[in-house]
Amino acid sequence: MNIDSLVDRILDSYEKYGLINRNDIENFPNRQNVVSVLQDLQSLILPGFKAAEDIEPLNIRFITGQKVNNIIAKLTREIQKSLIYTISKVKGNSDNIENSHCFKLAERTSIALIEEIPELRRKIQLDTIAAYNGDPAAHSKEEVILSYPGLEAIVIHRIANFLYKNGIPIIPRIMSEHVHGKTGIDIHPGATIGESFFIDHGTGVVIGETCVIGKNVKIYQGVTLGALSVKKELQDKKRHPTIEDNVTIYAGATILGGDTVIGKGCIIGGNTWVTQSVEEGTVITQQK
Repeated sequence: MNIDSLVDRILDSYEKYGLINRNDIENFPNRQNVVSVLQDLQSLILPGFKAAEDIEPLNIRFITGQKVNNIIAKLTREIQKSLIYTISKVKGNSDNIENSHCFKLAERTSIALIEEIPELRRKIQLDTIAAYNGDPAAHSKEEVILSYPGLEAIVIHRIANFLYKNGIPIIPRIMSEHVHGKTGIDIHPGATIGESFFIDHGTGVVIGETCVIGKNVKIYQGVTLGALSVKKELQDKKRHPTIEDNVTIYAGATILGGDTVIGKGCIIGGNTWVTQSVEEGTVITQQK
């Protein structure tokens, strides 16, 4: 069989099965473009740590301005695509008016994310300090930034969560699944996570969409904050637990259910299975 025949067979499958993501504005966002934007955002939030850059006092304004312009341009296009795609799924079509409206909304959201960068940096500084203070093996905050997967996961979560809470579809999930693949830490972009959050080691951590986590919470590898039921009709309900301030959850613990509240200052031992609320200050070391 010659090359032309092989190409024809592949093209026939395109026609038969679809699943093609062209670069037109009406199509699905491109994962590689979203990841590229995410890398630029990380570099803007933690300059000099996430990319090879010659940052000096004389050029930092120029470098920062260049990043901001690039992020707004690329992110606006991908958000616009996500909005148009979502509208077309509901209405069955899109038109120039909707395209224009989606572009304006996408551009506003991209600029709003840039405006949020100083606040994101404040929160990430607290997350970094929590990791440094919470791990005797950490020798510096810079080491945490460069090498701790838990911090990378929370940095990207804070970006994705901002977009999610501003009503942007698809893009936040691409971001969260990108870092999930890198770190083994699966945080849904809808999860609400307070300040000074530390994930130690991190592999196998799962945090569900409607989970609410307070301040100064520390969790270890293999922790699941999940749902008791995954029925589709519960999509708009709170399905995942609430973890209040100053809680520590050790490796392998599973906490399930939207009505489950882990009170302030609790310690949840390793490999425990929790499906009921726990009063503040409680230590759990066995099944409840």
